Amino acid sequence: MKAGIHPENYRVVAFKDMSNDDVFLTKSTADTNETIEVEGVEYPLVKLEISRTSHPYYTGKSKLVDTAGRIDKFKNKYAKFKK
Repeated sequence: MKAGIHPENYRVVAFKDMSNDDVFLTKSTADTNETIEVEGVEYPLVKLEISRTSHPYYTGKSKLVDTAGRIDKFKNKYAKFKK
């Protein structure tokens, strides 16, 4: 491996899934200005939209996508261009 290409500032960071409020700790170099207290210890906080605890692939639960509604909206929007 090349020397000097990996960051030296690894620290324990709390990642919070905002969709289900799950918090997990791991080492990271991510910059953040927020902090959170977990089990009496304060950690830097990184907020996530989705994580392994809320992603449909890992949970086995999929969300219903309204494809029929999107198709109807498209047809209505471009109906005026029909000749």
